[in-house]
Amino acid sequence: MVRRLRVLLLSLACTAALSAQAQVAAGAVDIPAGDLVSALDALARQSGVQFVYRADQLKGLRTSGVRGAMPAADALDRLLRGSGYVARRDASGAMVIVQAPKPAPAPRTPPASGGASAEPASVTELESIQVTGSRIPRAQIEGPAPITVMTAQEIKANGFTSVPDVLRAMTQNGGETQSQQSASGADFSPGAQQVDLRGLGPNHTLVLVNGRRIADFPMPFKGRSNFTDISNIPLGMVERIEILTGSASAIYGSDAISGVVNFILKKQADGTTVDFRMGDSTRGGGESFNLSVSSGYSNERFSAIYGFELQAQNPLWAYERARQDSTKDAPTQSTRAARRAFLRTNFDDEYLDPGAACAGLAQLNGGTTYRASRPGWGADGEDGYYCGSDESIGYGTMISKRKGVNAFASLGYRFDNGSEWFADVQMGYHELSMFRDVSSWSYQAPDGNEDGYFFNQATDQVEYWQRQFSPEEMGGLDAGTIRNRQKTLSLTTGFKGRWGEHWDWEAALSHSQYQSTISWPQIVASKANDLFLGPQLGSDDDGLPIFNADPERLYRPLTRAEYDAIAARTVYQPKSRTDTASLTLTNTELFTMPAGAVGFAGTLEVGNQSYNLRPDPLATQYYYYSWRDSDGKGSRDRWAAAGELRLPLLEKLNLSVAGRYDQYRYGGHDIDKFTYSAGLEWRPIESLLLRGSYGTAFRAPDLHYVFSGEGNLESFGADYYRCRTEEPDSDLGDCSYSDENLVVTRRGNRELEPETSTAWTAGLVWSPMANLDFSIDYFNIELRQQVQDLRIDGILQDEANCRLGRRPDGSAVDAASPTCVDALARVGRNGDGDLYSVYINPINIARERTNGIDFNARYRLETRFGSFRFNGNYSWVREHESQQYSGDPVEDQFAVNSGFDIPRSKASVSLSWDKDRWTTTLHGERLGKLPNYDSYNQSYDPDDGGSAWVGATYRYNASVQYRFTDHAQLSLAVTNLFDKLPPKDPTYTSYPYYDVSWFDTVGRQVYLQYTHKFGGSAL
Repeated sequence: MVRRLRVLLLSLACTAALSAQAQVAAGAVDIPAGDLVSALDALARQSGVQFVYRADQLKGLRTSGVRGAMPAADALDRLLRGSGYVARRDASGAMVIVQAPKPAPAPRTPPASGGASAEPASVTELESIQVTGSRIPRAQIEGPAPITVMTAQEIKANGFTSVPDVLRAMTQNGGETQSQQSASGADFSPGAQQVDLRGLGPNHTLVLVNGRRIADFPMPFKGRSNFTDISNIPLGMVERIEILTGSASAIYGSDAISGVVNFILKKQADGTTVDFRMGDSTRGGGESFNLSVSSGYSNERFSAIYGFELQAQNPLWAYERARQDSTKDAPTQSTRAARRAFLRTNFDDEYLDPGAACAGLAQLNGGTTYRASRPGWGADGEDGYYCGSDESIGYGTMISKRKGVNAFASLGYRFDNGSEWFADVQMGYHELSMFRDVSSWSYQAPDGNEDGYFFNQATDQVEYWQRQFSPEEMGGLDAGTIRNRQKTLSLTTGFKGRWGEHWDWEAALSHSQYQSTISWPQIVASKANDLFLGPQLGSDDDGLPIFNADPERLYRPLTRAEYDAIAARTVYQPKSRTDTASLTLTNTELFTMPAGAVGFAGTLEVGNQSYNLRPDPLATQYYYYSWRDSDGKGSRDRWAAAGELRLPLLEKLNLSVAGRYDQYRYGGHDIDKFTYSAGLEWRPIESLLLRGSYGTAFRAPDLHYVFSGEGNLESFGADYYRCRTEEPDSDLGDCSYSDENLVVTRRGNRELEPETSTAWTAGLVWSPMANLDFSIDYFNIELRQQVQDLRIDGILQDEANCRLGRRPDGSAVDAASPTCVDALARVGRNGDGDLYSVYINPINIARERTNGIDFNARYRLETRFGSFRFNGNYSWVREHESQQYSGDPVEDQFAVNSGFDIPRSKASVSLSWDKDRWTTTLHGERLGKLPNYDSYNQSYDPDDGGSAWVGATYRYNASVQYRFTDHAQLSLAVTNLFDKLPPKDPTYTSYPYYDVSWFDTVGRQVYLQYTHKFGGSAL
């Protein structure tokens, strides 16, 4: 409570300090007489305000222009004088340009029988404006390609409190990504979160801020590909989010295969706005606080908009949720066994009974450690005993601890000749910490072998020892946290102006960087070996190391000093950077066709991108237990030229075409690619738009795919050679060598070619009534030459065929063929012929295709009881197929046992009511069925009974807002209104017993937000 009071007092202090600057924004405006549409575009650029209007309705109208220092609203009124159109503000505050009401006829004496009074002319209020997907400055209700927009007001009303929350609700975001409790995320990219449009992978979605690229997260996704982190984009600074799905490489270049997500930050501040939000969960834990302040200043020449956001998020621990605080939450009786905190086995993996030794460990793990058993794991199939804990499984964070600050500024200065200097700056500093799991140890050989078996002279047998370290031994959970300190900076500056009557130009230089300091808790393998086993006494005839280790050394608690002696932190300092210089020319009247003016945009870009993992040098060796990472660093230069035309073929038919050439240079290689796109808009009647688009796209190989150094990961595979030679009559599943542990060595590939794709859409937008409209669009994306790692199973099959000189069907194989030479070199075996390692690298091999339908409907109803708004979105994927190698069978990612975890459908609905001072919104989301755990692991057997699916799930948010005055508002938002927990999956026997990519057990959360504006227009 004291902490919350401090934050509240801080917000009030900031409010008082900034209120003196509150004012109605009045910027310098200089717009010559001429075409009205061009004048409105110029005013939008100069003021930073977006106007909503139909360009075809204003075509041919002229304006006398405007000049001077004044608010945008006043300048707009002057531009519209005599045009027959006026500006109105809708409920969201948008400036909507509509036909001026016709003057009422002169009053006349009504007939004796009486009559109805004259009604004012109806006003059509159009919704949002859209610019993503084109560089041509134009105001258009819809374009040739479907685009989804979420405004700041809608984000707040729907109860979203972070950028990942917003994008998770987008129905087009259908890919499996990492949550805050993802083990893979904690190991490779701690604290980062992704967006995955169309389920094609996060690296195929281009993320922009104000239409410009930002630096990648400096660590690779799942240790492989680069991606953009959306978790630290400040939601309080976002004006709107625009999502264009489908290929957009002809406009934006590489990466825009599945679509573009463009975050538009605030560009207008006509006063000082203070927002303070605090949140908590009704089940306890995970409290959060957020304070954002934005303001502005302007005079005849200079304008500035600036602000900051403070964030504080307390962690939420797994042990704070009854659904996942213990192994007793597992779905089956056999999997509810205590976790193996202390385990000792023989060479046959039979548990060796610790007896009374567990009593000396009872105080560990919060007093929950005891002598536990697992049926069938002892000698001769008896119960196997060990020292375990039911509750040590709950040491992990579901929501990371975070504190940080974001700041932004948008500056401009106008010169006498009408040109302007501009600069946009965003900076962020965040400290995150998360807890993946307690540290553990088993014997690891100096060469990295983690089989863990050794000959123990003290017991005269081969043994395996394993133990975990409890919070009491570690000195508290904080000692085991993964820590990430992030620093981000994006700067864009340049000049813009007008050349001649119709040409606008912009020359800009942008720089973005992302730097982290990340530390993981580790156990030093050699020091832990010495502590528990003592010095090695040689090796036996089978090559196993010999130790003389009394089992009591395993079954004793460590002192804090002993733990500190074997523990360490591996510290990485990764950084990434992207720089771009660009020149853009636009002309909304390049030349005139019979149906109207042709718009043009042209761009030249030169850029450089780099990354450097900068790992702990010891982490690239066999120094830490179960950890040998790869290094990676590299850079690439690029240049590009692009052009775009918008041609009115007929009065109601528009064609948009774009082309772009990109060239990349890296590692002594050059790749280049030309991409193009075309879009068609046809309005046979005013209320109906028919549209379609087609485009090609590409993605230059990820830097880490190219420059990754050598590193190891643990996996498993079938030893086809030994199965075919030693157990030829057994099915693979029954073979003794069908599930061998492997050390997989991986490194990058500098010979990669770019991925390519084609995409097309076709659909319609129909507004049958002034207050009702809907859209339906079909999409189809095909990705070729997709970069993926070589498949381990395929290498092992080739190795067996090459050793034996024949395939399983008896056909001959040439052992001297390039395939055999490569496969035999990739597989490692020890002196006894046991399978030990496989070497892999990424190559251009895969194809992937997806298609489906997006549907949107909006309805607005005005009644004497208030205004009602409805907005619904639905995405249904007809097909999502992939092919690993050319000639392989095509895999249906929605099939049972496909190994993929994506929904076929997603839906969202929002219903709002607004009257007087009150606004309420109910938001609902539906996630379609997903494969259960067995199907995801390709082990579902229909003969076992039960479904292969987890059924569709629903989640609701609600908010209510009350406006005390035009400048003060209080909001209450509730997420997960009905406190829904993840669906039960009886096959999900691994902790936390549900799919963390799509669900969590956070439960209901409540947020209280107060917004106050000093000066300026109404909220």
